[in-house]
Amino acid sequence: MPKLPGLGPGPGLGLGPGLSGLPGATALAALVVRLRARRALGLVCGGLALLVGLTGVAGWLAYRKVDGNIRTDEVTAAVLAEHGADRPAKGESKAQNILLLGSDYRKAAGSERSDTVMLLHLAADRKRAEVLSVPRDLRVDMPSCRRDDGSYSLEQNAQFNWAFQFGGAACTIRTLEKLTGIRIDHHLIVDFKGFTKIINAVGGVEVDLKEPEHDPNVGLDLSTGRHLLKGEDALSYVRARQYVGDGSDLNRIGRQQDFVNRLVAKIRGNGTLTNPARLYPVLDAATSALTADSGLDSLGELYEVADSLSALPPGALTFTTLPHHQAPDHWYRLDLEQPEARRVFDAVKKDRPVRAALKEAQKEPAEEPAEPEFEPVHDEYE
Repeated sequence: MPKLPGLGPGPGLGLGPGLSGLPGATALAALVVRLRARRALGLVCGGLALLVGLTGVAGWLAYRKVDGNIRTDEVTAAVLAEHGADRPAKGESKAQNILLLGSDYRKAAGSERSDTVMLLHLAADRKRAEVLSVPRDLRVDMPSCRRDDGSYSLEQNAQFNWAFQFGGAACTIRTLEKLTGIRIDHHLIVDFKGFTKIINAVGGVEVDLKEPEHDPNVGLDLSTGRHLLKGEDALSYVRARQYVGDGSDLNRIGRQQDFVNRLVAKIRGNGTLTNPARLYPVLDAATSALTADSGLDSLGELYEVADSLSALPPGALTFTTLPHHQAPDHWYRLDLEQPEARRVFDAVKKDRPVRAALKEAQKEPAEEPAEPEFEPVHDEYE
């Protein structure tokens, strides 16, 4: 068979050797091959573009879903606006004070409580952060607060956690600002029921008990040893108080802090933060449990806070429970310890380290506690 011209070795057209200088039908055949190759390449690129596009759409829809879970607390904003003249002035620095509230609806009492209250202070330079835990049993001067039914509570010296029961986040913020002189910039409310969804999303949190724990008030019933806590068991564990440890609220604060540390360690340790398939259910559960003011009611705004915390150098995040002592006239009530408490408040207002302020306070003589006018109000012990 005679050789067809141009099928020998040659530079080609970029589609293989021997396809240059082809005359007539052979050249046409080469052109078809070239067009088919381009079409195949186009289909591959188009398929990749479609895949990326679909992934982007799915990611965007997931983002919108998670972002939309967060509820905006407009009621609190309206109440605080009404009492703007009574609030501490806004600071001029970029430091932020964010109040974190754990909301717990008690079916037996028919009311919503907040036994977990922490104030997060982010330093202006974002190189330091302080977390102040406020004991629920602390006696404070509480302003008159508007209830859900439109009535008003009494202005009184009362147990701190009653503020949330009487007037929600607004009453808690006004009470804490009156106590400390610190302006609260933002607040986040975490629903304890939603908290259980977060625990389930990470597959539970393990605790190791040295002795059995039983608290009929919250349905806790655990034997000695290791337990992987999920759902209601996890909620009962962080709620437990009266029949575990020394029965104090301070002991419960310690249990809750330890449990949260275990939760965070598990999220960091099992690759959740770098695995979208694991991260999405956690974010979905977490945002479903959140109610925030208009300055923190989006993923973008929350990310800024989280990013500031994650960028802190080692040891730059400190936890402090407000200085206190047992009230002399009520065995399960607490009063502020002075001058330590005042030093802590001043340090936060001036954006200074709290621990350094406490060391300074130890050099001052202790003050005689004032005798508050305490008006008894019915309260559940747990």
